[in-house]
Amino acid sequence: MANLQKTLPPDQVVATGKMLRISPQKLNQVAALIRGKSIAEASNILAFSEKRIAKDVLKVLRTALHNAENNFGMDGSSLRVVEAYVGKNLSMKRFRARARGRANRIVKPFSQITIIVQETAD
Repeated sequence: MANLQKTLPPDQVVATGKMLRISPQKLNQVAALIRGKSIAEASNILAFSEKRIAKDVLKVLRTALHNAENNFGMDGSSLRVVEAYVGKNLSMKRFRARARGRANRIVKPFSQITIIVQETAD
């Protein structure tokens, strides 16, 4: 995703979390909670969320914040989450033994999240 930063406007910064062990549908529910929110508000929502994956999304959000502050010199208090989108990653296939010598397939999906923050004029 290094090329994504080159295609963004100069006032936007990206951070990506890959190989998150959760289905994309469940991760998208958490991503929907922070879309359009300020960094402080999104951090509070994720810190007090009961979803297991919220801690990993909070790490990615903090990475976006630190990327903006350290690499681009932006003010952290004026940042807002403009995009948070989810994508599929690999799926581990496993088998579970069943009756009469049969087997059922178990799919363990991984997903990734990309968070884009932008400096606002508030």
